Amino acid sequence: MEYTRLGTSGLKISRIGLGCMSFGDPTKRLTWVLDDDAAEPIFRQAVELGITFWDTANIYGLGTSEEIVGRALRKYTRREDVVLATKLWAPMHEGPGGAGLSRKAVMEQIDASLQRLDTDYVDLYQIHRFDPETPIEETMEALHDVVKAGKVRYIGASSMWAWQFAAMQHAARSHGWTSFISMQDQYSLTHREEEREMFGLLAHEGVGSIPWSPLAGGRVTRPWGESSTQRAEVGPTTDTYGRPLFLDSDRAIVEAVQRVAESRDVPMAQVAMAWVLKNPVVSAPIVGATKPHHLADAVAALDIELTTEEIDSLESPYVPRLPTFF
Repeated sequence: MEYTRLGTSGLKISRIGLGCMSFGDPTKRLTWVLDDDAAEPIFRQAVELGITFWDTANIYGLGTSEEIVGRALRKYTRREDVVLATKLWAPMHEGPGGAGLSRKAVMEQIDASLQRLDTDYVDLYQIHRFDPETPIEETMEALHDVVKAGKVRYIGASSMWAWQFAAMQHAARSHGWTSFISMQDQYSLTHREEEREMFGLLAHEGVGSIPWSPLAGGRVTRPWGESSTQRAEVGPTTDTYGRPLFLDSDRAIVEAVQRVAESRDVPMAQVAMAWVLKNPVVSAPIVGATKPHHLADAVAALDIELTTEEIDSLESPYVPRLPTFF
């Protein structure tokens, strides 16, 4: 495993992050998630591979992901050996503090997350999305206060427009409040819109990118048209997040990944992940593992250095698309 600082902060994380959206109670809407017993080999493998950066959110499994992660921390490793990240914003209940980024929500949701995770603090607390209904200053001061209270060590953000992120950073710095050290944005061979403005802003600000869906929901890990997983199927109990971002033109990208993988005699996932890792702004892609080879392939990608010709073949078929944050 390789390790890096998250942006220009002092926080050291593994270059592969364990995404914990895959863990939860299967009776809570998403049938494909793994309960404690099913998730055990994934957590054990993460520890064995040296993956010390674990990312979850209050909304994952309606809180049950955080509960499983908390139990895994106690069972398979030590709290001090893991950089633990979670998020808020999504609706957890109908009350005034159940969603969004108001001061009430920030204070209520951090306490609820800490209780589910069974820990005294979170290393990285992230806003899951931008909240247009709450003044930016209110959100940033509240986040600063939970840091000062010792409940949070660092703060980060997730998918939003670059101008929104810039405005929030400016508000924090102009008041002497804690600013963001990370941006969890969607980035993969089939979604490169962050290269337009966000990545330049992150480089300027010294903020690290920790991309979600770096393998496009598995789209770039198998030949075009090959049967997918239950998670990718359309239905009320499956995860369809990001589906509008896929285009028919992505077939050329997938076929390019397949050609490079076959020439190197490695899985397609390793090639696609190596491409994400090569970007200097990317600190650690978030890998939502449900099978042992998911983490193994991600870690193996650290040893792949793509040639200029391979990179050109992977990037040239890309067709721009509008980002979707919801």
